[in-house]
Amino acid sequence: MNKKLIIFFSSLFLLASCEASSSNFLSSTLLSQSSSSLTSTYPFIYPPATSSSIKDVPEITSDPYINVDVEEFYANYTPAISYQDSVYRTEHNLMSGSIDSQNELPYLAYERPMDGDKYIRNTNSNYSEDGNTYYVLNYNGDVAFEIYRGGAYVTLEEVAAYVFAFHDIPANYVKGKTPDPTLSPWGIYLRGNNSHFSGDTTKYPYEPELPYILSGELIYYEIDIGTTGTTSDPNYMPYPYNDGKYVTRGAARIVYTRLKAHGEEISDPNEGYVFYTYNHYNDFQEYLNYQGGWGEMFGNITGGGELSSKENYNPTPYVEVTRQDF
Repeated sequence: MNKKLIIFFSSLFLLASCEASSSNFLSSTLLSQSSSSLTSTYPFIYPPATSSSIKDVPEITSDPYINVDVEEFYANYTPAISYQDSVYRTEHNLMSGSIDSQNELPYLAYERPMDGDKYIRNTNSNYSEDGNTYYVLNYNGDVAFEIYRGGAYVTLEEVAAYVFAFHDIPANYVKGKTPDPTLSPWGIYLRGNNSHFSGDTTKYPYEPELPYILSGELIYYEIDIGTTGTTSDPNYMPYPYNDGKYVTRGAARIVYTRLKAHGEEISDPNEGYVFYTYNHYNDFQEYLNYQGGWGEMFGNITGGGELSSKENYNPTPYVEVTRQDF
């Protein structure tokens, strides 16, 4: 695996052991999560990164997925190892990223660097020379995994990195809010809802105001994140997002800056924002541009308001972060 991608998957393996062995440890590391009974209690946490040598990736010069057996491909699945590998996969509607189930709470890094009382957002944007590969760092500043332009992704961690880096949606996403997996070659990996997010706090007073949204300086879009259910909003039953026949959208979204004012494209990721909400726009956390890097939660439930209430609401404001290179 290239550029220490092994760190990411070894972390997921260690995660399962860590979670099973010590719930007290997990609860002690809950930073900035809502204490509301409507939210889940234990987020997953990335363990400290371990050292690993960078391995050479074999060059792929021809399409290895012609006449591929899709069932066998997913039965023995491994993520794409390079941009060219990802290109060939997308041509056959095959995934490039992790296909693990997505919990409603974000995975958190074992450490989230802070500057005083503010979390640090990593401003170090690492692209390949051709701009088609984005290298996602861990909190130590080492490469944790790669994201490929035009690839297909479903997990929060990878989709957040994708829209942060490329200001667009992965290949398996569609614009409509009612995607039909029976009509899509992506099947259970189909995701939807790449639509404009107004952030209208007059119509939805329980929603916190996102940076520069009401002034129109930044134009936000939203996309679905398919979780394995929700405990944070009783209005959304804990069904799988996509069972191959139907899509149940749930309450989890990524809200991101797709454009600047008047439709001007965002050329630098540091000009924009990526947020995650798993309780249907009541609370948000900012993606901080590193593996497991999520900022302090802010919004309505955080402020003690009633879920999605237009009478009993108290959204706390966006929590500023410090921007520094890792």
